[in-house]
Amino acid sequence: MSLIASNASGVDADKIKPAVEVVMMAAGKGTRMKSDKPKVLQMLAHLPLAGHALEAARSVHARKVVIVTGHGAAQVESALSVLPGSANLEFVRQEPQWGTGHAVQTAAPCLADDAVVLVLSGDVPLTRATTLQALLQLCAGQHLALLTVQLPDPSGYGRIVRNGPSVSAIVEHKDASDAQRAIHEIYGGILAAPAVQLKHWLSRLDNRNAQGEYYLTDVVKWAVQDGTQVLAHCIEDPLEVAGVNSPAQLAQLERAYQLRLADALMEQGVRLKDPARIDVRGALVCARDVEIDVGCVFEGQVHLGEGVHIGPHCVLANCNIEAGTIIQAFTHIDGESQGVRVGAGARIGPFARLRPGADLGADVHIGNFVEIKNARLAQGAKANHLAYLGDATVGERVNFGAGSITANYDGANKHQTVIEEDVHVGSNCVLIAPLTLGAGGTIGGGSTITKDTPVGALTVARGKQVSVANWKRPVKGPKT
Repeated sequence: MSLIASNASGVDADKIKPAVEVVMMAAGKGTRMKSDKPKVLQMLAHLPLAGHALEAARSVHARKVVIVTGHGAAQVESALSVLPGSANLEFVRQEPQWGTGHAVQTAAPCLADDAVVLVLSGDVPLTRATTLQALLQLCAGQHLALLTVQLPDPSGYGRIVRNGPSVSAIVEHKDASDAQRAIHEIYGGILAAPAVQLKHWLSRLDNRNAQGEYYLTDVVKWAVQDGTQVLAHCIEDPLEVAGVNSPAQLAQLERAYQLRLADALMEQGVRLKDPARIDVRGALVCARDVEIDVGCVFEGQVHLGEGVHIGPHCVLANCNIEAGTIIQAFTHIDGESQGVRVGAGARIGPFARLRPGADLGADVHIGNFVEIKNARLAQGAKANHLAYLGDATVGERVNFGAGSITANYDGANKHQTVIEEDVHVGSNCVLIAPLTLGAGGTIGGGSTITKDTPVGALTVARGKQVSVANWKRPVKGPKT
């Protein structure tokens, strides 16, 4: 491996770091998941498990990520190829699957000799970027570096046997002496090594063991034999190396992931009523003095402005909520690809629904059981009860009455409704688009409006009321 930089470049050769190439093992079936979906595609927060491992690879600026697939290979490759940062992915298939050492052997021909190789598992989602960076620093382009962890009860795990700062062996639990079983440091399944040496050690693995598999951990034996120093970066948080083998473990790691995010939000000053009852499945960005009540879910890209208050049991996805807005309980906002914007000082909910293309100005009020889609409401507009506004432009200070709707769809095409400023729409009205309601006008309750209305006019369009005196309701006849 060459770490030499040309003197003409003016760069200190000692500071040049070798490129990192990642091998991710993603071939397992995950039988205990009891699912047709491959284990590495099981979802944790907003990503499949392997997607979190890819984010870890991106955090160390990996030049290449070689993903070893096996069970459900086509499905895994298709799903991971469309994730962000997937441009540098390369897939190899492990068929048949003869253990972790065999998996990395399968990837070895794809690895450049000038690289440091970081080996990750596709079902281990919670490894911190700082941990991987520390492991690579320990490797320093010349050592075999192992990620290890201290466990209160290490039963069943291979123990790390040290000789001073160096690791001399990994001893499996069943083969360990009483003294070795007293060791609490175990191998966490992640390592870093110079590519050339790693390839050499991999070529010497054998499967003479009870499982008949090629164990990656056997590279330690060969590294020690070759005189390469084996070092361990020991962490205290076992969640960083925890894998997923069952739905129960997946749920445990989901909650651990969410608690991490909750802690990060509170460190930034966000007030969470209960950090154990928030779910972030994307990117949540909060300004100062944001308050979030219990049971809220955030998906996609969500931005909460200064002083925003989110009531209990709300779902917000792909939206921008500006300063001072109150989102009341059980409100559902989903901007999908179009996004939703809620202006400063607005009041939304409870039980409101904002759909893609909703763009609400400052001080807008949207009340219970009101749905807004692809509609723009200007400052101070209100729709407080049981209403639908779709494909509409609503002017300032409009009051849209309870039970009223825009009938924007004719069965084939969508049409626009324009409601100019200061219009009052009475209760239980139907506005059949395309339509413009003139500024300052009033629509009488119960009207069905099919034509444009004049500025400042009262418009009523409903049938004449008729009363029939002494009318008798029909009476059921005898059963035959």
